[in-house]
Amino acid sequence: MNATMVFKRLLGSLGVGGPTVDTVLDPGPVLPGGPLTGQVHLQGGKADFEIEQITLELVARVEDERGEEEREGVVLFDRFTVGGGFRLAEGEHRSLPFTAHLPWETPVTELYGQPLGIILGVRTGLEVAGAKDKGDLDQLTVNPLPVQEAILEALGQLGFGFRSADLELGHVGGTGQRLPFYQEIELSPAPQYAHAINELEVTFLANAGGMDVVLEADKRGGLFTSGEDALTLFTVGYEGVEHRDWNTEVDAWIQQLVERRAAYGSYGSYGHGGHDGHGYGHTDHHHDGHHDGGRRSGPSTAAIVGGVAAGVAVGVVGGMVAAEVVDEIGDAFEDEEDED
Repeated sequence: MNATMVFKRLLGSLGVGGPTVDTVLDPGPVLPGGPLTGQVHLQGGKADFEIEQITLELVARVEDERGEEEREGVVLFDRFTVGGGFRLAEGEHRSLPFTAHLPWETPVTELYGQPLGIILGVRTGLEVAGAKDKGDLDQLTVNPLPVQEAILEALGQLGFGFRSADLELGHVGGTGQRLPFYQEIELSPAPQYAHAINELEVTFLANAGGMDVVLEADKRGGLFTSGEDALTLFTVGYEGVEHRDWNTEVDAWIQQLVERRAAYGSYGSYGHGGHDGHGYGHTDHHHDGHHDGGRRSGPSTAAIVGGVAAGVAVGVVGGMVAAEVVDEIGDAFEDEEDED
């Protein structure tokens, strides 16, 4: 089954002979905070129907690590009304163009054309005479903002290698995070930092005015000390991205992260504004249960297709091929609907 069949399948209509809905997103990836455009195609049924409301729901497959058990579920993180309040005649075909703006914190699903294993979808809902139909599901492809790409590019050039990416339920303490989950991009350490950290995790929390970059290092434990996590936070703007020496700036961030980890022992700290920022103690960076000294063994949805080129270039690091990712996205949301 190809991608088109998976994502354009009609997931049922409102009873036999009811209207069906098919949403077609405009081609190409979108950006966090940017416009999402397309058309909703309605096909009338075997009678006239009153279309009360047409909605688009942004949904994501998210991991929940609270407690002893790791679970996954579908989280709705935004909703738009794109039409309604009209009669759809028997057999009538009607197309409704729409424009909606994505949340700034929308996760990145691909980098340099390579999928990261992040599962996002746009689900169309149709409300007819008080009855709701979930309509169809479309895959959402999100590219990084220029500043996000520049930071990841710098990390790759510094020698960090891409491992995986996932979405985790919870909030990053000390930030203005708005969505109920955050994205973590997990990197293997550059050789010059391999003595200090096992893994670097990067979280971007964007807003209209700028972006918080949370860097978390899994500490290496010594002979008499257990490995714990340390983290720092930096704030960057969107202007002049192409004129900044990101390699030097990001390397200074990593040095500060490692130095603060050594200076504060088991205490993490945030720094604002770059390598000359001031730190303060962190609280509840992750939801309960994250700082357990262990590493996550995430499910297959975090597997990555191929290496990320041009920056975080590491070759093939995941077991899934593109078609399997497509099938899994469709299956993930269908499983959730079966549970409803």
